[in-house]
Order: sequence, then structure tokens, then C-alpha cells
Amino acid sequence: MKRDEFSRREVVAGTLAVAALASGAAKAAATGGGADLTALTVAEASRRIAARELTSVELTRAYLERIERLNPRVNAYITVTGEQALAQARVLDAEMASGRSRGVLHGVPVALKDNIDTAGVRTTAASAVYADRVPTEDAPVVRRLRDAGAVFLGKLNMHEFAYGGTCVVSHYGPVRNPWDLGYTPGGSSGGSAAAVAARMCAAALGTDTAASIRFPAACCGVVGFKATHGLASIRGIVPLSEMHDHVGPLTRSVEDAALVMTAIAGHDPLDPVSLRAELPRMAQGIGADTKGLRIGVPRTPFFQAIDPEIDAAVGAALEVLGGLARSIADVSLPGVDSFAVLSAEIFQYHAALLADPAKRALYDPITRERILGGANIPSTQYIESRRRMIIARNSVGTYFEKVDVIVTPTSMAPPIAIAAANASPPDESGMIRNTLPFNVYGIPTISVPCGFTRAGMPIGLQISGPPLAEARVLSLAHAYERATRWHQRSPSAIS
Repeated sequence: MKRDEFSRREVVAGTLAVAALASGAAKAAATGGGADLTALTVAEASRRIAARELTSVELTRAYLERIERLNPRVNAYITVTGEQALAQARVLDAEMASGRSRGVLHGVPVALKDNIDTAGVRTTAASAVYADRVPTEDAPVVRRLRDAGAVFLGKLNMHEFAYGGTCVVSHYGPVRNPWDLGYTPGGSSGGSAAAVAARMCAAALGTDTAASIRFPAACCGVVGFKATHGLASIRGIVPLSEMHDHVGPLTRSVEDAALVMTAIAGHDPLDPVSLRAELPRMAQGIGADTKGLRIGVPRTPFFQAIDPEIDAAVGAALEVLGGLARSIADVSLPGVDSFAVLSAEIFQYHAALLADPAKRALYDPITRERILGGANIPSTQYIESRRRMIIARNSVGTYFEKVDVIVTPTSMAPPIAIAAANASPPDESGMIRNTLPFNVYGIPTISVPCGFTRAGMPIGLQISGPPLAEARVLSLAHAYERATRWHQRSPSAIS
């Protein structure tokens, strides 16, 4: 039996469970639970499902109805697995009715970036090259979410092969920013960020090689979190560069990011960059005292040549943080050039596909040319660059001897218009300048909403910590979130 198929007995059991939980659902409606269920955070939905005030079927249907209504405008989903999602939800409701809970994600609907393998469900990486690709196995992070009780709503649109920051280059059309449908959502996990912002899933997984979780999170006004490199398996994910690639959550709250990241973290012996370490207690960062934290602010280059509105918003955020922490001081971080590693590893994955003339023709020309840029990197250059990258990771802890966390703007500029991106491919180096260093170091980093431009586009604040200091990063992000209201705003373009 395939993982997405359920027996008649299970479906019947699920139907009976829904009936058994109906009185609890009626109680929830009478106490305000009948409001838009998609407005619930993961944590809130989890508590209501555990209390039997809400069923997973009800919550899943609410999201599927919202997807049907909004996705034609936002284009965040490539594939919607509605029937499978409802079947999963029925089984999970039956389990809850029998007293079995899989944990905080039990019955909560999530979605997956479409470069993450799902057994029996196509995984396209938003490319015509993989338009008919149907994996036979789930990626380990999908298995972990499934075991934790998450319901899968579908696969999310993205920048083709995750190699770009606009999500305009996609075989399935551009993803549109829910705050203004004429603008890009950032990338490459733009569908993940847009779906979360538009409340078309409770949470989503994205991948991050240079910016691809945090940049779209900033562009769409949501939370984007990548943990220490290797803390969650990247096996079963269409790769860019295994030395840079991370997988992590996009959510509407910092607490939700901690819950989802905890669910997917764990050693994978078949992943060559998987980290064998004691897992950080990420949930302990939620609500933790931050008064003893020392904040470091690297002005160069992170604050140079940034949009004035972003500069002002981050400056205001630092004033808030100053009241939440022990101290704020300027610091410096060394630059590390890892582009030889990045480009060579990207080309290595695609070399066989590009050697096939039929498949080569299916790439978007922009993607193809970017990939071919790594074709002629000498092995000596790759090895030297990789060695410098590893040394940087081994020594990055020394830069946290006098500070506990580092705070920067997530991006240099707000999202760009789709029409402009289509008319002339943008220089994307500015989209990753403030984020790529933390992929090179392999350290935990989160982007949280910290304001809006006068045009109404979101702005992100980036908080980073030393290796395996996820709880520390989450604690400051959560404290800032509680002290502000930016995360409570909803996109008006899709309301």
C-alpha cells in the first residue's frame, strides 16, 4: 500500500471519529472557534485538536476551500492533494478519538516546496525537465512530518530548480506576492512563503541554499527559519549544493517555526552532510528570558547600500531589541567566498540531464545558462574553496565569544515587480548578500517581520546564532515578535 493510500477500514474509522468529535466542534463554534480556521497558528490549531474542539478534517477542508479560492490568483501551489489530505485527516481524527496523539503537529495541514520528494506525488522542482517525475519514496523530512501527524495539502511552486530569487522563472507560471499580486514573493521558496502568508496552509517547508527560506519570508511578511547545516536531512530533496543546502519551515509565528523544525530535525546516516549531534531543545527558546543576551550588529557589509525604508525599519527593530537584551554592540564577520563550491556542485547534479539534448531543451534558458556557469570550475579551485568554507565553519564560534546573537536586515531591498523581472532578469546578488554568509557558516538563522514599506510591502529582520544555538535564536525572535505587532497583519491583496 502506498503511503498516500488508506484502506476502507481506516476511512470508515475516520468518519466515525469525526462524528464522535462533532460535539466538541460545536462547542468550539459556540466559543469563537467557528471563525476562519485558517487564521489559527500551528500551536493554536494543535491545542484545539488535542482538546477535541476541532477536527483535522474540519481544518483541512478550511484550507482546501481557501486554496481553491485563492490559488488561481497567487499561484502558490503546483499540485493540490486534496483527497489524500482528507483521507489522512480522517485517519488522524480516528487516532485522536481513540486517545492516540502523535504530538503537536497531529492533524495540522502543511505543504511542501516542490523540490522535496513525496512518494506517489509528482515532484517537479518547477521545471519542465521534471514535469512527470513521481518519486517512489518520501524524503526523510516528509517521513518525519508524516510520523508527527502532519496532513499534506500539496506541493508548492518555486523558482525553477531553486536557482533564483524571484519565482518568475517557473514552468508553472510566476508566484505572486499576496501583499501585492503584481510583485514577486522572493525565492526560491516563494510558493512556500506566499502560501503561508495567504493562509493556504498552516506551515510550509522550504529549502535555503543562499537565501531561499529567509528572503521570501521577508518579502511575504512571514517567519522563515533554517537551523544549523545538517540538523535536518536534505536527502530526497532536489539539490543545489549539499554544502549550502538547508531545509526548514516557513510559518506565521516563531513558535510554529520551532515546532516544525523540531519535527524534521534528526541525523540521517545516508545524507553525507547530516550532523550527528544532540538535538537542540528548540521549544525551550519560546518564552525564554532574553535579558542576558548580547546582540552583535555587523554594519559592514550588511547595512551598506540598503533601501532607506529597510534601514529605518531595522533601526527601529534594534531599538526594541535593546530593551529586550543585555547589550548591543557593533561587530565584524569575515567574508568567505564559496561560489566555486556552490557553482560546481550545482553543475555536478545537472550535468547528466544537460548532456541529454531533449532534456537540455526543457530548461528555462536563464536557468540553463546559470547552471552551465559551473561547468569549467577546476577541481583545485573547488577543493580550495571547500576547504576555506569548512575552516570558516569550524572557527565561526569564535565570533560569538563576545556576543550571543547577530542581527542584520534580511535583505537589501523590497521585492521587485513581476513585470520588471520578466522584462529584464534582475541582478540577484543583492538578494543573497545578507543571507548567503550564514549558509557558508552553516549556523541557525531566522527572518521575522519587522515593518512595511510605504508601498505596503513587508520587511524582514534576520537573527543568527552560533552552531546548534537554535533555542537562543528562537528566544530573541520570539521576544521581538511578542513586543511588536508586525506578524499580526494580513495581506490585503487577497482578503
